[in-house]
Amino acid sequence: MVVPRLVIAAPSSGSGKTTVATGLMAALRARGLRVSPHKVGPDYIDPGYHALATGRPGRNLDPWLTGEDRVAPLLLHGARDADIAVVEGVMGLYDGAGSGDSASTAHVARLIGAPVVLVVDAARQGRSVAALVQGFVSFDTRVRLAGVILNRVGSPRHEEICRAALDESGISVLGVIPRVDGVATPSRHLGLIPAAERSGDAVAAVERMGALVAGSCDLEGLVALARSAPPLPARPWTPFLFPAVTGAGRRPVVAVAGGAAFTFGYAEQVELLAAAGAEVVTFDPLRDECLPDNTGAVVIGGGFPEMYAAELSANEPLRRRVAAFDGPIVAECAGLLYLARELDGHPMCGRLDITATMTGGLTLGYRDAVATAKSVLTREGERYRGHEFHRTATDPGHATPPLFRWRGAADGFAEPLLAASYLHLHWAGSPELAERLVAAIG
Repeated sequence: MVVPRLVIAAPSSGSGKTTVATGLMAALRARGLRVSPHKVGPDYIDPGYHALATGRPGRNLDPWLTGEDRVAPLLLHGARDADIAVVEGVMGLYDGAGSGDSASTAHVARLIGAPVVLVVDAARQGRSVAALVQGFVSFDTRVRLAGVILNRVGSPRHEEICRAALDESGISVLGVIPRVDGVATPSRHLGLIPAAERSGDAVAAVERMGALVAGSCDLEGLVALARSAPPLPARPWTPFLFPAVTGAGRRPVVAVAGGAAFTFGYAEQVELLAAAGAEVVTFDPLRDECLPDNTGAVVIGGGFPEMYAAELSANEPLRRRVAAFDGPIVAECAGLLYLARELDGHPMCGRLDITATMTGGLTLGYRDAVATAKSVLTREGERYRGHEFHRTATDPGHATPPLFRWRGAADGFAEPLLAASYLHLHWAGSPELAERLVAAIG
């Protein structure tokens, strides 16, 4: 299939690729293009801004979580009816899982056959930008590094020096962004503040990014570069991988937590649940005092409950109903904390007899996990690839047996109708999870 596409990468984190990628998506949409937004790696926050910029779900491309063979199909799935796909990279171009480049931006660029544009922070350097870029070009010739966008350029003279050096090395300059204030997205302990927490301010921030990129970058050149990508020898991924497990006319309700406290989730999870026969309904634990009508299962994904502990605790009617719910429950990370007896001293649902607290350390990384017990989702001995991303801990840390083990560590709580742990899973990599959850609804 032919899908115009390009990857926005950088030499390192903090170079400005989120601003450039999100701004490019917004600028192209403003010109009437249908833009498909994608993010490399297990990131929930950037796709929220991508969705605001494009009006389409932000989607992740991660060979570790879903397997190499699903990366191109997932891109094509997200890019159905789109004019162009823009993929934001992760960390530095060649930074991956472990010492190799597996799951890196470069790895994904190769899998989807996309040209790469490198966002270079030019502050505090001049001619050296060419040496930096040339090193990235020659490091892996399987990656087509086709252009550069210079960021944080201080003056016309600074731009002239950088352009001249890059011209000598034959690298196209596709944008020059000046140093500006008021565009950067605010951050806190786990990275950027999610768009869902910023309401209208997030929309205004995306508009500023779009205006910045439109005024500083060669949009026609970037679109032409995307159109130079070759056809992809793959078929679009589909969530309809299994027959719906429900009978005709019966669509059990799966209630999925949302709102400002629970913003982490992959778009494909909801699509797989719907394809398995469920009616997916979102509820907000900050505001809703009841679960949706006829709820048959509850999914509570990731987010920032620690930022809203007092408000979540104050919604006692919903906490009581979640604690008393006798159907299937799936909880990841923030969901695990919400099911605890308390979080930082604030009463939570008490569905699990654990306490949760914020810590000073960050737990972050991919996990190659083995399910050690049967649960509503897992079967003993099955392998799952996921990731952890949190600054909290629970006491006790897991049940006996736990839901998962990896490298000697144990995590989670497994019951016939419950699966709760810190591990985030991408259900497109394990689509049977949706089928199992819907089948478990009584």
